[in-house]
Amino acid sequence: MGRIALVSEHASPLTAPGQLDAGSQNAYVAALSAALCGLGHEVVVYTRRTAPRAPNRVRTQAGYEVVHVHSGPSRKLAEDEATSRVTDFARFLSADWNAKRPDVVHAQGWLSGITAVLGARGRQVPVVQTFHTLGSADRSLAVERLLGKEVAKVVATHSDEANDVLRMGICGSKVSVIPHGVDLKLFTPHGAIAPRERTRRIVAAGQLVPHQGFDDLIRALSTVDDAELVIAGGSATGRLRGDPEARRLRTLARSRGLAHRVTFTGPLRQRELPALLRSADVVACTPRYESFGVNAIEAMACGVPVVVTAVGGLVDAVVDEETGVRVPSQDPRAISQALTALLRDATRRRTLGAAGRERIRARYSWDSVAAELVRVYADVIRPSPEETSAHEPRA
Repeated sequence: MGRIALVSEHASPLTAPGQLDAGSQNAYVAALSAALCGLGHEVVVYTRRTAPRAPNRVRTQAGYEVVHVHSGPSRKLAEDEATSRVTDFARFLSADWNAKRPDVVHAQGWLSGITAVLGARGRQVPVVQTFHTLGSADRSLAVERLLGKEVAKVVATHSDEANDVLRMGICGSKVSVIPHGVDLKLFTPHGAIAPRERTRRIVAAGQLVPHQGFDDLIRALSTVDDAELVIAGGSATGRLRGDPEARRLRTLARSRGLAHRVTFTGPLRQRELPALLRSADVVACTPRYESFGVNAIEAMACGVPVVVTAVGGLVDAVVDEETGVRVPSQDPRAISQALTALLRDATRRRTLGAAGRERIRARYSWDSVAAELVRVYADVIRPSPEETSAHEPRA
């Protein structure tokens, strides 16, 4: 194909491999870029400079290049401040692409999408958009609707997101569903297993924010006998001490008489997570809403059975009663019943774990995700029949 440009305004792939403050979008961009390079494509990632001493361009070991764009102060910016710098970022892209035009641009997030569309304007470069998370405010939705109509394709990471995009009035032929991937070399059934004290362990992972539903999981634990709950993840600041959500969850556990059965590990690096997942009898993912369902597919890749709420990407990833168990969102009783049934049945846990592993291997490897995206890229690069006929010699 040639040259693929990824615009990821606020999420640098360089923070993804081991840093504690890396988010799911950082990891997505890093893993996707590496997989695309592995398929033989030239990949350049454009992200905003957030450190004064960051080099202008970095060639990573995976083969892709990261370009740090001067766009406002060299620090992390609030969304409104970053939005005001869109024209600076777009101007840089325009100049860089004037020197070396990409074949396709893939924008990560709505702000990156606006920047990419402005930078590509007048250069006949198709832009593919992934929103990652759709906004809820009227202003955000209006911008996303306009952006969706402007770009060549919208790639949703799960079916619920695709349906939301269609409800915005975006033509169905422009929308594809391609999931978030998982590192199958890291997340595997084989390897180190974290130690544990109790005979039964439930593990949950994710940032400590209210929508993750850890409170529903703690309430469910009240009626799950002789099991510990280990919650892995950091707060919005990356620290647990003094964090309001961590304090709220600990208070809830104490009020239920569960303080001795609920453990918070704090943030873990990605390489530390597989051992914890393997130590679990069940991994629970119980958010109120979810973009990717990353923790569930990582657990499934490790061959661990999962109980998930039926939201977002979890609906696509988990086939109920075949590769895991789905329960309604915000329903501690249903969560408790599902956990109790699985903890009592080792054979069913093994069966679901093995089936989940096979589903992830077949659908969610980064190589598969990258290959699907390349087909989308090729489709928007390929000239339309009208364009082809316009250039054919006439008899």
